[in-house]
Amino acid sequence: MSSATDPDRAGPAAGLSRIGQIAVTARDLDRAVAFYRDVLRLPFLFRVPNLAFFDCAGTRLMLGEPEGEGEAGHASILYFDVADLPATYDALRARGVTFKDAPHLIARMPDHELWMAFFADSEGNTLALMSEVRPAAG
Repeated sequence: MSSATDPDRAGPAAGLSRIGQIAVTARDLDRAVAFYRDVLRLPFLFRVPNLAFFDCAGTRLMLGEPEGEGEAGHASILYFDVADLPATYDALRARGVTFKDAPHLIARMPDHELWMAFFADSEGNTLALMSEVRPAAG
């Protein structure tokens, strides 16, 4: 189906919504693949020359070597939404991840609290764990 007949893929005329792929640069692709696959345990999809792909709950993550004047370590921050931030933080620390900070409160909302913890991948890109914590019922 073409984008002209599929309203979900019509682009700016229909408004943007779902992100299909995010690119992150890596100075050492083998090292980055090992980090995302073995440490973060993201599902590995496939690899082609100079690129590797992972699945992030339906959004594809593409790791690639810098092209032209591109430089690794300066990507946008990827925020991984997790149900249990303290448990995920402890599990990643046990796998060798060094966090920049401990899980901490970012904001109190009317119906939940937003908590985060930041760390770097093997290439120096900043990543984060985030969790929207709702009060216990009762």
